[in-house]
Amino acid sequence: MYLNCHSFHSLRYGTIPLQDLVEQAVLFGVTAMALTDINTVTGIYDFYKACKAVNIKPLVGIDFRNEGKQLYIGLAKNRKGIAEMNRLLTKHNFENTPLPTQAPNFENTIILYPFDNIPESLNDNEFIGIAPEQLPKLYNYVWKRKMDKMVILQTVTYRTKKEYNLHKILRAIDLNILGSKLTDTDYCKVSHVMIPMEKLIEKYSDYPQIIENTKSILEVCHFDYDFNTPKNKKHYTTNQKDDSALLTKLAYEGMIRRYGSNNPEAKARVEKELKVINELEFSGYFLITWDIVRYSISQGFLHIGRGSGANSIIAYCLDITNICPLELDLYFERFLNVNRKSPPDFDIDWSWRERDTILDYIFTKYGTDHVAFCGTNVEFKYRSIFREVGKVFGLPKEELDELAKNPMKTHHKNEVVKMVQDYGMLLEKYPNQRSMHSCGIIISEEPITNFTALEMPPKGYPIVQFDMHVAEDIGFDKFDILSQRGIGHIDDTVKLIKQNQGIEVDIRDTSLSKDEKICNQLLSEGKTIGCFYIESPAMRGLLRRLKCDTYKVLVAASSIIRPGVAQSGMMKEYIFRHNYPDRFDYFHEVFKEQLGETYGIMVYQEDVIKIALHYGGLPAADGDILRRAMSGKGRSKAALQKVKDNFFTSCKKQGHPEQLSQEIYRQIESFAGYSFCKAHSASYAVESYQSLYLKTYYPIEFMTAVINNFGGFYRTEVYVHEARMSGAKIHNPCINRSAYQTTVYGKNVYLGFQHLKSLDVKTAELMVTERQENGKYASLEDFINRVPIGIEGIQILIFIGAFRFTGKPKNELLILARLILINFKPEHRHLTLLQEPVKEYKLPVIERSPFEDAFDEIELLDFPVSVTPFNLLQTNYRGDVMARDLTKHHKKTVRMLAYLISRKQVPTKRGDMYFGTWIDAEGEFFDTAHFADCLQKYPFKGGGCYLLLGQVEVDYHFPTITISKMEKMPFIPDPRYSATDEKRFQTQQQIREDVSMTHRAPYPQEHEINLPRQKMKQD
Repeated sequence: MYLNCHSFHSLRYGTIPLQDLVEQAVLFGVTAMALTDINTVTGIYDFYKACKAVNIKPLVGIDFRNEGKQLYIGLAKNRKGIAEMNRLLTKHNFENTPLPTQAPNFENTIILYPFDNIPESLNDNEFIGIAPEQLPKLYNYVWKRKMDKMVILQTVTYRTKKEYNLHKILRAIDLNILGSKLTDTDYCKVSHVMIPMEKLIEKYSDYPQIIENTKSILEVCHFDYDFNTPKNKKHYTTNQKDDSALLTKLAYEGMIRRYGSNNPEAKARVEKELKVINELEFSGYFLITWDIVRYSISQGFLHIGRGSGANSIIAYCLDITNICPLELDLYFERFLNVNRKSPPDFDIDWSWRERDTILDYIFTKYGTDHVAFCGTNVEFKYRSIFREVGKVFGLPKEELDELAKNPMKTHHKNEVVKMVQDYGMLLEKYPNQRSMHSCGIIISEEPITNFTALEMPPKGYPIVQFDMHVAEDIGFDKFDILSQRGIGHIDDTVKLIKQNQGIEVDIRDTSLSKDEKICNQLLSEGKTIGCFYIESPAMRGLLRRLKCDTYKVLVAASSIIRPGVAQSGMMKEYIFRHNYPDRFDYFHEVFKEQLGETYGIMVYQEDVIKIALHYGGLPAADGDILRRAMSGKGRSKAALQKVKDNFFTSCKKQGHPEQLSQEIYRQIESFAGYSFCKAHSASYAVESYQSLYLKTYYPIEFMTAVINNFGGFYRTEVYVHEARMSGAKIHNPCINRSAYQTTVYGKNVYLGFQHLKSLDVKTAELMVTERQENGKYASLEDFINRVPIGIEGIQILIFIGAFRFTGKPKNELLILARLILINFKPEHRHLTLLQEPVKEYKLPVIERSPFEDAFDEIELLDFPVSVTPFNLLQTNYRGDVMARDLTKHHKKTVRMLAYLISRKQVPTKRGDMYFGTWIDAEGEFFDTAHFADCLQKYPFKGGGCYLLLGQVEVDYHFPTITISKMEKMPFIPDPRYSATDEKRFQTQQQIREDVSMTHRAPYPQEHEINLPRQKMKQD
């Protein structure tokens, strides 16, 4: 009898989570009900499954509204009905036009009109919804004679009085107004709650026909859905047979290209994979992926194939990936097994500049009616909740900032703040808005509107109204089309090398970069700043602890840095076993046999599956459940618990020590959602090697590319420093040498205009275009004549030294610019023959400090270029020890002077600590640890140089200084201001630092884990 129920997917309106809505229906004796969220079908599939599980008949539909005003409710008679409504809603979303006030002539949809929007005549499929409070109107004869078209309309939007208030808060957030400004039409009626079925029927007891009409609608609507049948585009050709033949042909051609014509191991693996792929009818999926990659290669784009699909030799032969599964002994069953219902994941990366070209190809090739991005529900998050709810209660900005930035326990204790907290916490995990999944694309066999309405975000690609989990549930396997700055680094470097040195580097040839001797030496020393995935302080520290100097060790390192492996204590154990391979026993013979390459440590997702199958004795189907859980896709806690129970039962039957089985399952659990499959790690390792190779042999071009892509772990200043350390001479932007991006001429690197924070983008681009079309600028006057720019823009360029080619000092250029612009008329621009020369003025020589330019640079770029930060210190002291000598000072206390690069907050049981990354006066990097008690006395005070005192700890070849004292060192006063001006110390506050936060529970300490290094005996 409930034909209009809203869940919290009615964004910023409904307050009831889907599962809770169904549970309430069970409690109230409901046997059939409809989910009709406002202008969305986001929840219909989860709702359908939840209803079926408790024997409630699910009806699905849409509550159509224009700017909050209800027009009509649509209920699907069948799947065709939901498709009809989806198309109407999609048209509304795409064209940004109002929905029609009367429903179109639907063939498979029941329409219910509210009392205030009834058309003059009703079609056979159209009815009038009448709420209990509207029943007195039926005493009017006009309405009474329409009773044959009336149905029960008991809308459901909230559950309790508190949720009613929450509903009002949501409405105020949606309308961006104070709660006190809401009017009756902005929110639902108090009566919009679910009540027991007998009470609802009793309200309509005087009108049995209305009850019968409602029952008829419940009977005529049958929305059934098959969750087991794949919904992706089935075939690349026209049928499975042709797909299979084409895939086989391409696979064997690729095999010969990759392995030669006489490699029985490769041939056997190709045959094995093709057999399973064709049995599971995944040929079309592989071919579509191949087609996308083939187009990319034809355009000269560089791509990286990752994901579990990279375990496949077929993917390697089709150039989808660059990972040889034979070389790395990649586990076939992680990529594909007969229990798997969905194809393997292919995550394919392109440069951020080229991804849109790939997307355009996919949407054009496979049709806009059949291609869309997955959606995602953006939830109310901690900070945004208190800000949004606080605004509803009218709190000022200062208080909103206080609530958003600080933990709840530190908030003011007053009645309003308490309400903000109470209602804010109710909203946690509620969806706030729909957005586009970052990379997941659906390519559908049927038009996508058969399954969902589409929305068109500003990005310009349609999105479905459900997320990737629902997509997978209902039979869609997404294609992950990603962009990545690391590929931009590689691609741009190759182009810069050709442009700057005339050398062509075939970086796609992985044999060029993988296991190259000098690269491996730098890798083992952690000299990897700018290189994809291996430049963070944590990763560089890991590389040094492992003395990582081979491809296979780098593959392992790429995975053990992940939270799952680190949290379980297995990262530390791997480091120990790698450095001391003769000082441990394998947990069990199975670990030696299956995980010998990684010293018996579970490092990859497939390692977990191997141990579950070969040690635990679990069936392959349970292994697949574990695979899904580790990929973050398994949403069934019950299924995972069953696997756990089976594991211990099976281990006991095999006579394994219970203590060991408990420890092994603890390690297995830690992997869930936080680990890589081996092929994924290998893909990262290959890309890391490509970056490192370019950095090793073409460092200036490489660092220029990193600077231009803005995509590394660190800020631009760090990469400028690294370019200088690589032998580059760094120049400030110059109007005759610089482009919008940073450019390189030989060993000279000219920073791009894009780094000037205050310079307008269009002006910067126009300056370059004008120079390219009409030649270099002869003087300041010539520049002003040719480029439309105001005095503010001119001043920025003068202060950064962009006119230094004129030989005139900055103060003279500033006066000259003002004199020119006083009499300058824009309409005379480019009329050079008619212009009189600018009058020359004899100006007094003004003494300049050599450091004035550095402070100009800090103001405009956030960092100095002409000198290092050390040159700006008041002291000449540079520390007692340099970073290169730290390994010689194990357990010794050292005093160092260093420039702060970055710091990372890490939670511990004793409070937050930080890891710091610094450079010394010689430009070398080193790392520090700052524990909570030390930070209380000696906190970080922003970017700049610090005097550090601490004890050196050398952990497996990697030195870290545990800080006991530190203090920020003062810069010289800014010489651009007088001795009494307070601004003398302001500019240096712009010196930046990179700060990253860690949002997780503290890792357990080593003694709490107590990993066994010797075999355990059976009790």
